[in-house]
Formats: sequence, C-alpha cells, structure tokens
Amino acid sequence: MRESGLIRVQAGVWLRLLIAGLFGKFQPYNVMKTKITIVSQFCVLTLTVAALSAAGVAMAQNAPAAKSSSLGVKDKTFMKKAAKGGMMEVAMGNLAEQNGQSEDVKSFGKRMVTDHSKANDELKSIASQKGVQLPSKEPTTKWSSDKAYMDAMVKDHEKDLAEFQEEAKTGSDPDVKKFAEDTAKMVQEHLALAKETQSKLK
Repeated sequence: MRESGLIRVQAGVWLRLLIAGLFGKFQPYNVMKTKITIVSQFCVLTLTVAALSAAGVAMAQNAPAAKSSSLGVKDKTFMKKAAKGGMMEVAMGNLAEQNGQSEDVKSFGKRMVTDHSKANDELKSIASQKGVQLPSKEPTTKWSSDKAYMDAMVKDHEKDLAEFQEEAKTGSDPDVKKFAEDTAKMVQEHLALAKETQSKLK
C-alpha cells in the first residue's frame, strides 16, 4: 500500500510538471535552461577568443623576422650618390642616342641607358628594403658635342669605378656591398668602352 501510494504521489508530481511546462508556468525550469544556455554561450565565446589569441601568437612567432639592416652612414651616402649618378648616366645616354653625330656615340649612349636603368632599379629595390630614401629629382642635362660627352664619360666612369670598388671593400651592409661589387664590373666595362669610343673621335 505504501509503495502504491508513493507511485501515485510521484505520478501526480510528474503530471503537474508536465502541465506547468505546457502552459509556461514552470518558470524555474525555463530560467534554469536560459541560464545554462547563456553560460554555455559565454564559455564557447571565451574559448573562441582564447583560440584566436593563441593562433595570433603562433602566427607572430612563425612570421619571418624583418630583414635586419647593418647600414652605416657611409653606405647610405654611397647609395644616394650612386642613385644620383645613375640617373645622370641615363639622362645623358638618352641625349647621346638622340643627338650624337657618331654611330659609336649613339651606341654608347644606348648602352648607358640600358645598363644604368637596370642598376638603378636594383638599387631602388635595396633602398626600399632598407628604408633609405633615394633622390628622385630628374637631373638637368644639356648636350654639347660627341667629344665633350665622351670626355665626360671617361672622367665620370673613372671616378665611379673607384667609389664602387671602395664600397665593395669597406661597406658595412652585405647587400649594398654586393650591389657595389657587381656594378663595379659593369662600370669597368663602360670605362673601357668609353675610352675606345673617345679614341675614335680624335
């Protein structure tokens, strides 16, 4: 009898719970469910933020470090001077190609434009990586004669060769030193060609 009565009591309790749930009157259950949902969502949000933070840290650690620069004042001075001289060579080369009377002078001018344009672009790329601002103002040029141009080219390339070789030997930044070394070979070729072309004008 006691067991039968207990069963009836439990059945009555479950029936009331069911009725209350159907009519929305069993608020504690709904409130508890809402709290559980909010807590669950908060936990998910917290875990998501933590995961994103961890991913950010991992990406930062795995990201390649910025290229270190060992540029000295002497390197920067060389780069700026080389950029200015390179632009002058291109400008004068264009004038020689357009106004030269000798085919040898025209050919030399064209070679200057091609080679120095390439060297200038390479130097700009290095300067950009190192955060160095190179001069960009176009040089003022004036054509005189074939002989005056070739005389100036011999003199300029002799001076440039010495400066490029000096930077290649004593510069502090490996990238700039490599540029100076490679370009010095080009300048040496230009000097030999300039002397040869100059000799044909006498």
